[in-house]
Amino acid sequence: MSPQSVVPEIPKAGSAVETVVIPRTRDLGGFEVRRVLPSAQRRMVGPFVFFDQMGPALFETGHGIDVRPHPHIGLATVTYLFDGSILHRDSLGSVQSITPGDVNWMTAGRGIVHSERTAPDVRRAAHSLFGLQLWVALPAAKEETDPGFDHYPAGTLPTIEGEGVTARIVAGAGFGARSPVATLSKLFFHDLKLAAGATASISAEHEERALYLIKGRVEVDGTAYEAGQLLALAPGRAVDVRAAAPARLAALGGEPLDGPRHIWWNFVSSRPERIEQAKEDWRRDRFNLPVPGDTEFIPLPT
Repeated sequence: MSPQSVVPEIPKAGSAVETVVIPRTRDLGGFEVRRVLPSAQRRMVGPFVFFDQMGPALFETGHGIDVRPHPHIGLATVTYLFDGSILHRDSLGSVQSITPGDVNWMTAGRGIVHSERTAPDVRRAAHSLFGLQLWVALPAAKEETDPGFDHYPAGTLPTIEGEGVTARIVAGAGFGARSPVATLSKLFFHDLKLAAGATASISAEHEERALYLIKGRVEVDGTAYEAGQLLALAPGRAVDVRAAAPARLAALGGEPLDGPRHIWWNFVSSRPERIEQAKEDWRRDRFNLPVPGDTEFIPLPT
């Protein structure tokens, strides 16, 4: 069942689930992307202002993704894969392949340019791709910080197992462990796998929290939810999530942002005039941040 055909469950009165978001689906020529955030129902969760599910997709030999160089400001991009690989290049000179379980955390700050492609050696055979991409809005005082890129191999992220629950602490802390991923705000991002009948408890530590169901079916306060739904949770109470069938979900959130954020194309800022400046800089080729080994670029949308 595609997300467009999923009918969202209506949470019961007093349920820990405040809002259910059904992603919008876009087909990019055989490659499906599901836009989870922002949505009409929920603009952000903590500092997470953008959330895409990429795939799952199968590419024929010779094909892959080609996201040409494009700019960002005022945010950090997070790439996390379940299957396949992506080759990242940026204007800092970083060249890094990301594979399942790794984390690519790119801080745009005052400005960075990057590309994301399928590597030539991967294109030599049929291959698959499945993962998540998220944006974290930076605190207002850190929006113009120096750009940076960090890669964390899968083996560096703590994994906690017990009672049918496997929790990988991608960012922040939880389940008695802390991720080494450096962030500029208080947040969390966990990759949870639940065996049928298992229950995971989501801490009340952070004011804004959400669960995104990647596969399977879960129950919260007696209501069942299917894969392809974001469940925004009510604050102030721990939430038990029971797997009605083997399930995988992303748990994420953090403290509310320190004011509204404006988003236009790949730019995020607390100041609309800063976005206008970034638009003009990219239009007039004033970013002056070439991506080594990549000569193309995405023009500013009209």
